[in-house]
Amino acid sequence: MPLIDAIEEAAACRPPDMLVTPLLPSPGLSALLGCEVLLKAEHLQTTGSFKYRGAANAIRRLAPERRARGVVTASTGNHGQAVALAGRRAGVPVTVFVARDASPAKLAAIRGHGAELRLLDGDSLDAELAGRQAAEASGRVFLSPYNDADVIAGQGSVGLELLQQAPDLDAVFVAVGGGGLIGGIGTALKAHGAKAEVVGCWPETSPCLLRALEAGHIHMVAEQPTLSDGTAGNLEPGAMTLEICARIIDRRVTVSEAAIRRALWLLAEHDRWMVEGAAALALAGLLSQAGAMRGRRVAVVLCGRNITAAKYRAALNAAAADAGD
Repeated sequence: MPLIDAIEEAAACRPPDMLVTPLLPSPGLSALLGCEVLLKAEHLQTTGSFKYRGAANAIRRLAPERRARGVVTASTGNHGQAVALAGRRAGVPVTVFVARDASPAKLAAIRGHGAELRLLDGDSLDAELAGRQAAEASGRVFLSPYNDADVIAGQGSVGLELLQQAPDLDAVFVAVGGGGLIGGIGTALKAHGAKAEVVGCWPETSPCLLRALEAGHIHMVAEQPTLSDGTAGNLEPGAMTLEICARIIDRRVTVSEAAIRRALWLLAEHDRWMVEGAAALALAGLLSQAGAMRGRRVAVVLCGRNITAAKYRAALNAAAADAGD
């Protein structure tokens, strides 16, 4: 099935607990930046991030015999939560491989949805490779956070909603990790002839897919810690998102950790939203391109809210220190 057809089907078959998230105007950010800023509130989605869209769609499309065996996935947190909940509601056993240093709050949420957790040393890519190996050895399906057509199709329903809510957008800013979200959104927009520029946003400290796009192939990229932990991590070899993102991303931007902290602050100050670093990353991308976007109508995808109070407070305090307040 062509990806756009799969996206249309995913949107048509959404479960009752999946939200059509609002696209909300931000008067404060619009005045600050000189463009009309609209916030796509995916942080209000079930499980607190866009990941529920892809997880629920992938679980829905499992054949009955696959459902009975259960699924395996790997995640820094948000995808694991989403697959755990979708699996529980569909009666599908879920095992989640997670790097040991993942957010304790996200690990608790995964356990709370009834999934089995497998903690291991290493990073998110190590967890993905171990999860895929375990799935193959046991005859179960491995649901990649990004390297899965059904997962990407589910994420692409965000793009269809944007088309309905604001068909005249000039640009859409999206945080990029493995590329499933921006790949799905961009595919939906371009298949329907939208004029909107698709802007991919990366932290300077973790630009893994960006470096793959520049090189034309996936390779290991050295990373440093980032507030946008939801987008961190190298990609598994052969990920389908590389080809998709090469086609649909029109503009590529990287931003500093200070810029991400400032965006987190601005979202709290102007819109009273508490979001995670990956959501602030998309706004930081817009801030970096404010001159080019002046007078235009732009959407920022706020992809999630799953951040601990302690981490959020520390980020706001650092943002205040950055500004000299």
